[in-house]
Amino acid sequence: MTARGVWLEDLTWVEAKARFEAGAAVVIPIGAASKAHGPHLPLKTDALTARALGQGVIDRIDVVAAPVVGFGYYPAFTAFPGSQHLTAETFKVLLRELVGNFRAHGVTRIALINTGVSTERPIDELAAGQADLLVLHMRVMGQAAEGLIENREGGHADERETSVMLALDPRGVRMDRLRNDGPFEATGATGDPTRATSFKGERLLAARVDDLVAALKKRWPDLG
Repeated sequence: MTARGVWLEDLTWVEAKARFEAGAAVVIPIGAASKAHGPHLPLKTDALTARALGQGVIDRIDVVAAPVVGFGYYPAFTAFPGSQHLTAETFKVLLRELVGNFRAHGVTRIALINTGVSTERPIDELAAGQADLLVLHMRVMGQAAEGLIENREGGHADERETSVMLALDPRGVRMDRLRNDGPFEATGATGDPTRATSFKGERLLAARVDDLVAALKKRWPDLG
């Protein structure tokens, strides 16, 4: 399937200029490039998920997807080696400047696709009163696939996230370390990953993309 949209980094600056002048909407996926996800998932889990959501969106509608923002506000993970973390204020400054760059280039429609939970409040604060910004939090997307989840407790490196990673990067999942034990402080995970499957992950991703596309079209009906 030929994508209807495009990743910004695949364009030349001349091509980017033309799209911006034509009124293109820009989506900015946000997902940690390096953050603990239990003993069984790679640190890049959020970044891969954000990239997949961005790809799903540009496959369906004609928007420009910016490079994934790989750094954010993740205070619960600072004790886990390899986890990268910004303060809330630094994270907001980062996003404010990125958004400002697009505005300076003539972009008037910008959507933030957020895969985190602790990042929700800083993003909401940043976007408050900004008419050209649409905030889309992954946590509330994809409810149509929730019926597949057998254990809905947890929320991090759990059945949902492990299923998504089995769909996106099965070799990256340490299957011999899948277990439902230990507190978050010891494992960096909550919930039960042992019931995860790639099928569930594919359905979760598809349902989330459906919701993202619907939200974008609701805000900007001319997107096609």
